[in-house]
Amino acid sequence: MKNIVILGSTGSIGKNSLDVISMFPDKFRVIGLTADTNISILREQISKFKPEIVALGDEKAYRNLKGMMNGIRQPFILHGLEGICNVAEFDRADIVISAISGFAGLLPTLSAIKARKTIALANKEVLVTAGKIVMSEAEKHGSAILPVDSEHSAIFQCLNGIKGDSVRKIILTASGGPFIGKTFNELQYVSFRDALKHPKWKMGKKITIDSATLMNKGLDVIEAHHLFNMPPDRIDVLIHPQSIIHSIVEFNDGSFIAQMSEPDMKGPIAYALSYPERLHNVMKTIKWDKITPLNFYKPDHRTFPSLSLAYQALDAGGTMPAVLNASNEIVVKAFLDEIIGFNDIPVIIKKVMDAHTNQPAENIDAILNIDEWARKKTIEEINK
Repeated sequence: MKNIVILGSTGSIGKNSLDVISMFPDKFRVIGLTADTNISILREQISKFKPEIVALGDEKAYRNLKGMMNGIRQPFILHGLEGICNVAEFDRADIVISAISGFAGLLPTLSAIKARKTIALANKEVLVTAGKIVMSEAEKHGSAILPVDSEHSAIFQCLNGIKGDSVRKIILTASGGPFIGKTFNELQYVSFRDALKHPKWKMGKKITIDSATLMNKGLDVIEAHHLFNMPPDRIDVLIHPQSIIHSIVEFNDGSFIAQMSEPDMKGPIAYALSYPERLHNVMKTIKWDKITPLNFYKPDHRTFPSLSLAYQALDAGGTMPAVLNASNEIVVKAFLDEIIGFNDIPVIIKKVMDAHTNQPAENIDAILNIDEWARKKTIEEINK
C-alpha cells in the first residue's frame, strides 16, 4: 500500500489522480490533500478519502473549511504556503503528486524532494523555472521524479531500459489546440471562450490557453531538457491533432519508438503511481480498425511565436526561463480577463524577455526575485 499526497487536489490532475486511486483501493491510500480556495470540492474529497492532513493556500478558505467540517472526520488542517509545504513533506507519504498550477508549485515540490519523497510531477513550471536546482536537489536527496505530463511520461516509457547515448532525438507531440490551421490575422479577435474549446483534452483554463498559443509545448521542451538531459537542438515538436501518439524517441540507428493511447491523463498518472508496474484497465483501449488517419505537421512558428520564445529562453538559460514563465502566467490571466487580445500574449512576453538582463539561476532566492520582477514588468507592459 502506497501513501499518496496530492498537491492541488481540486484541479484537473488532482481529480484524475483521485479517480485512479479510487480504482485501486488495495494499492493506494490518500493521506494528504492541498488546494487553494476551492473548499466545496475539497470538503467532498475529505469526506470520501479521509486524509490525515490537509492544507489550503487561502486563509479565508481555511477558516471557512474549518466551519464546514461538521459531520465528517476532521483531518489536521493547515493554511498558507508553509502549511502546503508541511503537507508536501508529511513523514508518512510515499508519493507526492505535484499538481499545483503554475509557479506556486515550486516551493512545495522542493519541500517534498528534500523530504526524500517520490515525486509524480504534473507541474511543468517547477522544472521550467528552476530545473537545474530541482534536479540537483532530487539527486542530492535521492528523490525520484516520475513525469505525469502525457508527453514526458511517453518519453520516459520509450526510454525505459535504453542507454542515453543511443538516442538521437526526442519528439514531443502537440494536439495544436483549437486554432490549428489558423493564420496570425485570423486569431486577432478570438475570445478566451474560443481558446478554451480544446478538441481533445479537458484541462484547467491556464494550461488550455497555453495549449492554444503553443506555449504549453514550449514549456514542455524546457521540462524535457531537464528531465532527460537533452540539448534543445535534439528536442523537436510535431503537431499531431489526433493525440494518439503522445511522444516519440528517435534512435541513432534510424528506428523510432512511440508511446500510444487514447488521450486520457489517467494513463500517465497511473504509471507514475505504480512504476515500474502497470495497472489493469486504466484507460479505454484503442480500436485500431476504427481509428482515423494519424496526421503530423511542423508547428507554425509565425502564427504561434510562443513556442519560439520558449526555445529562446532555454537557449539563453539562467533566469530567462523563469521570466518567460512568470510573464506568461500574467498575460494568460489578462487574456482570460479580456484585458488583452490573443495575439498580444507573445508580443508582451517578448518585450519582458528583451527587457531582462539575464543572470545565473544559482539559487531559489534568485528565481523568486526574478519571478517577482517579471510579473511587475509584464503588468507595466499590459498597462501600456
